[in-house]
Amino acid sequence: MLKDTISPRDAQWREALRKEKTARERSATPRVKMTELAPDYRVTCNEEVNCGLSASQAYTESTRCLDCPDPQCVTGCPVGINIPGFIKNIERGEIAEALCVLKETSALPAVCGRVCPQERQCESRCIYNKMKKEPVAIGYLERFAADNGVTGNEPERPVANGHKVAVVGSGPAGLSFAGDMIKRGYEVTVYEALHQIGGVLKYGIPEFRLPNSIVEREIDALARLGVKFVKDCVIGKTLSYDDLMNEGYEGIFVASGAGLPRFMGIPGENLIGVLSSNEYLTRINLMGAGHGGDTPVPAGKRVAVIGGGNTAMDSVRTARRMGAEKAMIVYRRSEAEMPARVEEVHHAKQEGVEFMTLSNPVEYLADENGKVRAMRVQRMQLGEPDASGRRSPVPIPGAIDEIEVDLVIVSVGVSPNPLIPNSFAGLDITSRGTIAVNDDLRSSIHTLFAGGDIVRGGATVILAMGDGRNAAASMHQQIQENSNR
Repeated sequence: MLKDTISPRDAQWREALRKEKTARERSATPRVKMTELAPDYRVTCNEEVNCGLSASQAYTESTRCLDCPDPQCVTGCPVGINIPGFIKNIERGEIAEALCVLKETSALPAVCGRVCPQERQCESRCIYNKMKKEPVAIGYLERFAADNGVTGNEPERPVANGHKVAVVGSGPAGLSFAGDMIKRGYEVTVYEALHQIGGVLKYGIPEFRLPNSIVEREIDALARLGVKFVKDCVIGKTLSYDDLMNEGYEGIFVASGAGLPRFMGIPGENLIGVLSSNEYLTRINLMGAGHGGDTPVPAGKRVAVIGGGNTAMDSVRTARRMGAEKAMIVYRRSEAEMPARVEEVHHAKQEGVEFMTLSNPVEYLADENGKVRAMRVQRMQLGEPDASGRRSPVPIPGAIDEIEVDLVIVSVGVSPNPLIPNSFAGLDITSRGTIAVNDDLRSSIHTLFAGGDIVRGGATVILAMGDGRNAAASMHQQIQENSNR
């Protein structure tokens, strides 16, 4: 249900705004274009590609919103942001108020404004689509409000309710859960296995798409509200489930992600120079391998990235920044079926990435030193749709090419982190290795809830955040019911 506690639609200022311009005038305004760094410059550095909107651009775009009485954009948002409410605050120049509206439901608005697939979610439900016009740039406006609405005033800490909860994993699901529970007055402690807070936001997404400073800003905001963070703590090893319960936690939310890479099981995957996107991005993003560091990665000149998702695009664009002269996406389906964001594909092409679609590697070949020197690629054609509705790729008999490569990055999916499923006795696990949960995201252990990739097996940042919010609501209800007995 749409929350309208800060900026209700029947507020006088919103009614006045709706009268300032007609729907025809609003819809006649073209969608804003965000400035980007030039491709030939950005491949030489790690600076953020998208430059954000100016104040005048944000105002102009905000006037396009028709402030619909039944805003379908909200139904497309996994965390239920009051989208017209924050946009209309931008239109009236109240940017701090716009950010307050966002933070009612989202713990990470500056992150979501950058990496969420709005084109498949909120913007896909915009009324402009029915009018054959470009939808309101909701993601751009969310980023603008998040970046420009900070006032410097310290947030008011919620009144403590006397209950403690723990979070396992500091990625988007864990941070979203922590944000909602701290607002309800819980004492919240987030445990992170790595040496930096942020999970996949830090190790999986390059800074040219999501700067670490933005992630840190969102984490600092949660810390100022009272969320405690514990780094270098591996739940299931450093601390057990019993250890956590002995600390007095009344509920545990597991958001440990999907950090186990998948490979294709083809000959040559054990060669030097064939690695997973998880390892490649983590070494560069989290361990400084792009600047030497203690865990360097090979800087290939002819790099092939296998896969067509956002992680594949992040990997191939990173390879260009690492000095690759030829960087290729090898994908077994057509470009139209790529799960990556349209913007990512567009940026990759601008940066000189080559796309080998309807192609599938079948073998990697080694040089005399056991290092990958080439790949054998089977050309494909689209057959009948598979269970997901996409047309299944089938091999073209005899159509196999040999392509020279010196680095292969495999990005064909991930599996859930197995540590907690394997170390928590009595925890039901699915055949895919994910934690089994009910509709309330509660597991077979009554006090343990789970969400994000450890349940989904790999999804978007915003879907993980939605799980965090839903799990927080469910756990809160359970703890309150137990305390009232």
